[in-house]
Amino acid sequence: MTDQDKTHQMKRKIMLALQGGGSHGAIGWGALDALLDEPKLEITAISGTSAGAMNAAVLAAGWAAGGPGRAREALAAYWRAVSRSGMMSPLRRTPFSRWTGSWSLDDSPAYQWFDLMSRLVSPYQMTPGDLHPLRSILAEHVDFAALNSDAAPRVYITATNVRTGLPRVFSQPNLTAEGLLASAALPSMFKAVEIDGEAYWDGGYVGNPALFPLIRSRRACDLILIQTNPFSRPDVPTTSRDINNRLNEITFNSALLKELRAAMMARRAMPDVPDIRLHRVHADDELAQFSPSSKLNVEWAYLSHLHDRGLAHGEAFLRRHGADIGQRATFDPSPMLEGIMDGPMDMEEVAG
Repeated sequence: MTDQDKTHQMKRKIMLALQGGGSHGAIGWGALDALLDEPKLEITAISGTSAGAMNAAVLAAGWAAGGPGRAREALAAYWRAVSRSGMMSPLRRTPFSRWTGSWSLDDSPAYQWFDLMSRLVSPYQMTPGDLHPLRSILAEHVDFAALNSDAAPRVYITATNVRTGLPRVFSQPNLTAEGLLASAALPSMFKAVEIDGEAYWDGGYVGNPALFPLIRSRRACDLILIQTNPFSRPDVPTTSRDINNRLNEITFNSALLKELRAAMMARRAMPDVPDIRLHRVHADDELAQFSPSSKLNVEWAYLSHLHDRGLAHGEAFLRRHGADIGQRATFDPSPMLEGIMDGPMDMEEVAG
């Protein structure tokens, strides 16, 4: 057996579940940087939604082209391109926000106008043709031949079928830019993306991200959730904008919580089935401090700040729990799920 074969055998296989969240996806980029820099880990499968879908596709294509190091380079190049694409955007911080160190766009007249118009006017009325700011970036920064090759980790991208309200999961060998754009098509901002005669919206409504493709694939027993959408916030929102944002967060987290709940119930009902060991990298306390408008801020300084915070959280996770991967779960969702229903629950209720 060669040294390379021995090294491959020693690697611990992991699956990743990547949340969306606009610019906050840069936190996921940072966390991925930490995981990709750990030579003992091998990424076998990734589920992603919205910004998480972009991270998943860029990482997997880079991995197929040149391993973890190339994946890190590809992610950095992608987020740099996202920032460059917004350099001429009117959605920028005001001088006062810069002076106070706030990343929020709340006091930007352009953002206030955009926020109002998104509530009053459909993107079908506002957006000419089939323009999408990410289309050209994906064409430049995702090698779809590599992404759809056998060398890439398995990737699952979730979008919401507008007509049925059900999830559709796109995967290799048929991953395309349209599938990625569909996963990030917030209906208040973008037209639905049509694929095979069906219209699709952002996948966060039905899976942020979807866990069932990973659990069903059994490509690894360790699943790491990289979270960019906080489960909880300390305060009750009072402004219209903050109420809408919290409603979106609750909606986008509800599908994930339901899948976690079903997985917990299945584990209790079928103890002989090999268990999935759950782990989580998150920055809930920091994310709760950012205003909803900051999800549209693509300044390089802000994306770099988010990346660095995600990198710090990813490195802290590895210091605390790196040795647990392959041995035991480090994330128990049970406390979050307590109180959802009083009394015992059977599997028919979970399935429903």
